[in-house]
Amino acid sequence: MLAANLTYVSNHTKEISLLESFDIDASFLYDPIMNDMKSKNYTKYRNKHFFKAMNEAYIFIPAIKNILTEHGIPAEFLYLAMAESNFSNRAYSKKRASGLWQFMPATAKIYGLKIDEYVDERRDFIKSTKAAAKYLSRLHERFGKWYLAAIAYNCGEGRLTRAIKRAGSDELSVLLDPKKKYIPRESRFYIRKIVALTLMGQDEQFLLRSEYEHLLNRANAYSVSTVKLSSGESLRRVSKLVGIPLKDLKNLNRHLKYDFVPPYTGGYEIHIPYIKLSEFKQKYKKSNINKIYKVHVVKRGDNLSKIGKKYGVAYKVIMDFNKLKRTTLRLKQRLVIPIENKTYAKKIKSSYYYMVKKGDTLGSISRAHKVSIRNIKLQNHLKSSVIKIGDRLKIYE
Repeated sequence: MLAANLTYVSNHTKEISLLESFDIDASFLYDPIMNDMKSKNYTKYRNKHFFKAMNEAYIFIPAIKNILTEHGIPAEFLYLAMAESNFSNRAYSKKRASGLWQFMPATAKIYGLKIDEYVDERRDFIKSTKAAAKYLSRLHERFGKWYLAAIAYNCGEGRLTRAIKRAGSDELSVLLDPKKKYIPRESRFYIRKIVALTLMGQDEQFLLRSEYEHLLNRANAYSVSTVKLSSGESLRRVSKLVGIPLKDLKNLNRHLKYDFVPPYTGGYEIHIPYIKLSEFKQKYKKSNINKIYKVHVVKRGDNLSKIGKKYGVAYKVIMDFNKLKRTTLRLKQRLVIPIENKTYAKKIKSSYYYMVKKGDTLGSISRAHKVSIRNIKLQNHLKSSVIKIGDRLKIYE
């Protein structure tokens, strides 16, 4: 009985400390809606939903917490990312928010995240976390309390400012008033969800009762390193060279829209497991892309559009890879096409890739290529019909 009481006191003290990280009063532990949410989540997440999300982000979590701490953000804001995206750097919303921290395009660019033909750095868990940390720091500087920074992250600075003015207070209990509705219903539930997830994520007994007990040691888990690759480098080549499964390498670099490094001058950084850093330094040398990619020799009647369609590569990509400033081609000109040479013959017989353009839908692509929507979804592992500009879709003829 004494041990049980001590455990209760210890847990209660820990829970109060977690609330203090958000500048939330200890009385919030008795908030009925938050407790109902936590209780339902305990039941819901017994189906491993919570653990699965935590486990898949296992390699990311130490890096994310370190970045937050470096920027003076409470480590508990890790669970804001979970509330936003379920720790998925592939998350994409109907409002066009993307990545771990669900940045909208405009906000992403303000905080230095690149979105172009080759990358969407909202999906880079390192760069997006640094951007989120800067944004949250600014919100905290403006509003003075961490729970207000979290609410503003959800509903916007202007809306929260107006809510505080209308309420005549920035106290959480006042802003959460369901009758006055100072802040949107979504935001009232949002802050409760973050707190509930934080309490669950730090509940040792909850984790010990699962098969994911190793998550308790996630602070000590091996993390990631960032390394620079030469322009146009193939991820498959790096995967084989350093002994990282291609699937794992792609998972760490979801911000790359292709299986190659952008053809930027000076190269580009990618993430690899920290335990592979030493091997990378020993084995990696700049590649000759002419040897790993298909080289097309221009013949009469060729143009960039025609060549691009033949290989399933956007003409802009061909221009960038070959440093072309104009679309004019000359006979016998050699063009590097970023498709691995040895896989090209197989691909051209059975399939090619289509680059999604503005206005495209699965229906319009299906009709244009005489392939069923179901076939396209199956070949590209699509769970919904949502596609976005820049996606590469495998189209079987």
